[in-house]
Amino acid sequence: KLDRAIEAYNEAIEIDPQYAYAWYLKGKALDQQGKHDEAINADNEVVRLSDEAIKQNPQYFDAWNLKGHVLYEQGKYDEAMQAFDKAIEIYPQYAKAWNKKGDALKSLGRTAEANAAFTKAKELGYEG
Repeated sequence: KLDRAIEAYNEAIEIDPQYAYAWYLKGKALDQQGKHDEAINADNEVVRLSDEAIKQNPQYFDAWNLKGHVLYEQGKYDEAMQAFDKAIEIYPQYAKAWNKKGDALKSLGRTAEANAAFTKAKELGYEG
């Protein structure tokens, strides 16, 4: 089913090459297929498109969160945390960003801060 999913993401990208989330999903599917180089290229496109969206609208918290998510997946935890922090700064009630910030902090070995972020995410309704 991953092949069909990738075809659908390619169609979405063909219709709208600026659709960062389709690039993201394509990258995830390629990674699941073991096509890591192609997945990294898709992830880099997500970061580029997120940066472009942020340039157009610096308050676009979803773009900050998506960028952070991809950076986290690439193991760039400090950069990811900065993106999550920006999303949270713009929209403090963003439970998903609080949770992903917790993941980044945990990966950096900052357990107490990670637990605080996870607690905040749950307080805001995040159920994972």
